[in-house]
Amino acid sequence: MKKAFIFDMNGTMIDDMAYHLEGWFNILNDDLGAGMTREAVKREMYGKNQELLIRIFGKNRFTEAEMDALSMEKERKYQQAYLPHLRLIPGLDTFLEAAEKEGILMGIGTAAIPFNVDFALDNLQIRHYFKSIITANDVATSKPNPEVFLKAAEELGVDPANCIVFEDAPKGVEAAANAGMKAVVLTTMHTAEEFIGFDNILTFVPDYTTLSTSGLFR
Repeated sequence: MKKAFIFDMNGTMIDDMAYHLEGWFNILNDDLGAGMTREAVKREMYGKNQELLIRIFGKNRFTEAEMDALSMEKERKYQQAYLPHLRLIPGLDTFLEAAEKEGILMGIGTAAIPFNVDFALDNLQIRHYFKSIITANDVATSKPNPEVFLKAAEELGVDPANCIVFEDAPKGVEAAANAGMKAVVLTTMHTAEEFIGFDNILTFVPDYTTLSTSGLFR
């Protein structure tokens, strides 16, 4: 019976959400005059960049081209700020090696655009671990819709019930639940209290240093 791990990326594989928050906070307030607190921006940081802009400003504020340009501006600023700090969350390198040796298939299901996925995977030289990489460009609807995780499971050839999702955000855990998948939560950006009500969570961890690959499927 094939088993799989499906990883969200930002905040789950790399601890970079503070840099995304700062990037959005500056663009939304300094460039677009949204007048939002950091906490308010944090609550909107899920799904595709265009979806975030529509949630905050409505459907008619920007054209598709304008939203694409704002998205790329934000991501370039994020990458410039985060590159000196780019590293895997502690223990993930060992965890990936162990999963590969045990024959656990691995994929990525993220709301990040390919520009950011390539930035992380290629700089960290870990692309070879993942047999499926589903990005924002590959889905019609973002988390909590389960499409991103179901597509990854399909590409991996693994039944959703035999997939474990690694997430850092409530919307991601909700997407996993909607896909019929269990989840491991990384508490890099959200506290355990913010996940009350979900019954698909196996465990909360600050990083991967104490996590056993095989033990998660028991």
